[in-house]
Amino acid sequence: MNLNTPAFSSFTHDGLKLAFFDEGDPSGAPVLLIHGFASSANVNWVHPGWLKTLGEAGYRVIAIDNRGHGASDKPRDAEAYRPWHMASDAVALLDHLKIPEANIMGYSMGARISVFTALANPDRVRSLVLGGLGIGMTDGVGDWDPIADALLAPSLDDVIHDRGRMFRAFADQTKSDRDALAACIKGSRDLVARSDMAKIDAPTLIGVGTKDDIAGSAQELAALMPHAQALDIPGRDHMLAVGDRVFKKAVLEFYVEVSGR
Repeated sequence: MNLNTPAFSSFTHDGLKLAFFDEGDPSGAPVLLIHGFASSANVNWVHPGWLKTLGEAGYRVIAIDNRGHGASDKPRDAEAYRPWHMASDAVALLDHLKIPEANIMGYSMGARISVFTALANPDRVRSLVLGGLGIGMTDGVGDWDPIADALLAPSLDDVIHDRGRMFRAFADQTKSDRDALAACIKGSRDLVARSDMAKIDAPTLIGVGTKDDIAGSAQELAALMPHAQALDIPGRDHMLAVGDRVFKKAVLEFYVEVSGR
């Protein structure tokens, strides 16, 4: 068990080769981690300490590199990135690993994918943790077309849009395929109807940084769901909330609560 540099494997689904790691206690309750836009399993979950935190708490920790990201295949067609397609990748990974039901945790775009997973396959979802996305899940998070433009610009110096600069810099830092990411940002923004959020019966924790200007209110989203609770992650913006110790502590407590461990 290596909680610092996990070994990645791969499987094939929907004609794509998708990378993942499977670490922690093989007999522990499984947690499937789904990362955010322009990130990867390593950037979103290993470097900020989630693999270590969950592994040391006795969980089986699984994380996928979403299509278009990390070591997974990178289609250039925006339609390939609709949230239900990426949700089907997550379920296919559970099938590949013969896991009937898992705790699913997603951050930002990964939170959207997690919700689509829960709506399509409620029997596969023991609980949900939605990080970095609140009522923006249903109401939208603003105009993201400038982000696609920023990703395709010749260089960061050519980008003047603030949010575009943030994501372009992040994509450059992670050495991402910017053409694939531009297709992803165009195809992955489908909203979830408020009435559909109300159908999700799984226990849910929604964590959003108090300085996050993208996610929207965690409390408003939680109010739509029958078994959801909201968490303010103090003083953190969209990029920094993911690794926050308040968030980690709340997730561990939430997992104890939902599993009776």
